Amino acid sequence: MNEQIKQIAERLAGLRDALEITPEEMAGVCNLTPEQYMKLESGTVDISVSVLHQISQAYGVELTTLMFGDEPKMSSYFITRRGKGIAVERTKAYKYQSLAAGFAGRKADPFMVTVHPTPDGTPIYLNSHPGQEYNMVLKGRMLLQINNKELILEEGDSIYFNSELPHGMKALDGEKVSFLAIIL
Repeated sequence: MNEQIKQIAERLAGLRDALEITPEEMAGVCNLTPEQYMKLESGTVDISVSVLHQISQAYGVELTTLMFGDEPKMSSYFITRRGKGIAVERTKAYKYQSLAAGFAGRKADPFMVTVHPTPDGTPIYLNSHPGQEYNMVLKGRMLLQINNKELILEEGDSIYFNSELPHGMKALDGEKVSFLAIIL
């Protein structure tokens, strides 16, 4: 499994230990069974952003701290230069780049997301998390599935939606898609 996934798993285990939280309690926050949650802490399975978002909201920890390990330090402003955001590649087909990791007390988590094409017939991975989400396609085309409805977004298109609804995306036309995602 990816080294970054193992590092996220270690941060989850460390958070649970520091807050003296049982695996059962943490699993409940994530809407998982304790066995499913412990697989996340083992570092042997992918950890969705939606699960990390649920944990960050429940325990007052910055989402980017769980994802990337760095504590935010700036409170006036934080600049992310082109291509320089802290990145995590959760799978070979999916990459998140945080655009505000260094800003403390964020009310939103902006990411540059790149999705690589997958073979035809590959199911779309769906997730959900509390709050709302905004996506704007910057390059390419993507299929966005929200609550069993399929929408095609092209360059310049954007969508704002209830992120508690199951949602996922897929790159179209055999080309990677890049989009801005803001999780609120």
